[in-house]
Amino acid sequence: MRFIGITGGIGAGKSEILHYIGERYKCEIYLADEVAHLVKQPGTRGYEELVKLLGTDAVAADGQIDKAVMADKIFARPELLEQVNGIIHPAVREYLLQRLELARNKGETELFFVEAALLIECGYLALVDEMWYIYADEEIRRERLRRTRGYSEEKISQIMSRQLSEESFRKNCDFAIDNSGSLTDTCRQIDERLQRAFRA
Repeated sequence: MRFIGITGGIGAGKSEILHYIGERYKCEIYLADEVAHLVKQPGTRGYEELVKLLGTDAVAADGQIDKAVMADKIFARPELLEQVNGIIHPAVREYLLQRLELARNKGETELFFVEAALLIECGYLALVDEMWYIYADEEIRRERLRRTRGYSEEKISQIMSRQLSEESFRKNCDFAIDNSGSLTDTCRQIDERLQRAFRA
């Protein structure tokens, strides 16, 4: 079983690519954003640590962490962001490594994928068998974000400015998929890469 990280800038089409892989290959796919939500559910260690850090007023009526209150607290005290990430990122990593071990023990999965924009920054290069960079031309990414998410140019520029450069992604990844063209072309690149992996 191969452990593959999927990363790239916003709007590059990582979700579309993982949907294709999920339908075609025997794999498990985890999105770091979804796992981050799981590890701060009531009853988890992450939840308890966040409440301790942010205060009980950050708990909504339904018992969940109130995202708006947390965002307001971080805005008022920016140093909290690093502390919140210091709780969530290790919890996500622990969750994923547990699932990876379970998948390896079951022996039914050929590929184990983890997707996140911050995989490189969070130290996953040391964990994965290979890291994939999903690339698309910047203007294509901007058009996708305007069309599918309704983002303004200002918001898009702000998000992109906080992410790694194309040069940094390419330097740290084992393989780049160009998702600027047709889905057919992108899928061909994926299939060729995975066929080589299985032959190796």
